[in-house]
Amino acid sequence: MIQFLDFEKKTKVIFKDKNLLKQAFIHRSYINENGASSLSHNERLEFLGDAVLELVVTDFLYKKYPNYTEGELTAVRSALVNAIIISEIAGDVGMNDYLLLSKGEAKDFGKARQYILANTFEAFIGAMYLDQGYEVVDKFIAKTLLPKTEEIVKKKLWRDAKSLVQEKAQEFVSVTPLYKVLHESGPDHDKHFTVGVYFGGELITEGKGKSKQEAEQSAALAALKLKNWLD
Repeated sequence: MIQFLDFEKKTKVIFKDKNLLKQAFIHRSYINENGASSLSHNERLEFLGDAVLELVVTDFLYKKYPNYTEGELTAVRSALVNAIIISEIAGDVGMNDYLLLSKGEAKDFGKARQYILANTFEAFIGAMYLDQGYEVVDKFIAKTLLPKTEEIVKKKLWRDAKSLVQEKAQEFVSVTPLYKVLHESGPDHDKHFTVGVYFGGELITEGKGKSKQEAEQSAALAALKLKNWLD
């Protein structure tokens, strides 16, 4: 049985309700394989955490960049809370060691794991909000995620990635990028998409998101990084 004492020490967030903390790490596949568990999977907590995370980041950006337009603030926020960055933060704080997954999911360390980590981070934010309140969540996000803001703004990673990929691809390889949905899962109210960006017939990178548009932006940003086209 996974114990979360070391994780609590590392994050300096000690939960009053240990079951709530554990639930944040329970993937749907684990419940499907261990039906007798008294706890549910983390998707409701993820739903809550997504909203809390967006509020914390929005409040921070609104105060930090008073001269940015609504569109610019939205773009920076989207770049900051995308699955790639959030999964990196989740990995940095050690969440990967505590995931409760099915045996099949536990063997997959590719793109699927990245997406699971991002969702777990949001679920943990939701659990922390319920257990500790807004101020503790605000401090945790300020310590773990918000330091990424400087890099995003300095390198202008908030720019529309699809537009930039199209501009660079036409300039350097004389093609127009094409986006294809490679995979979609989940019920209608909670769809998850994997989209590939192609140059000609070649798959360059993939991206994930809760909408096709978000997944396309994620794939485009990954392509920009891969091709070293971020100036």
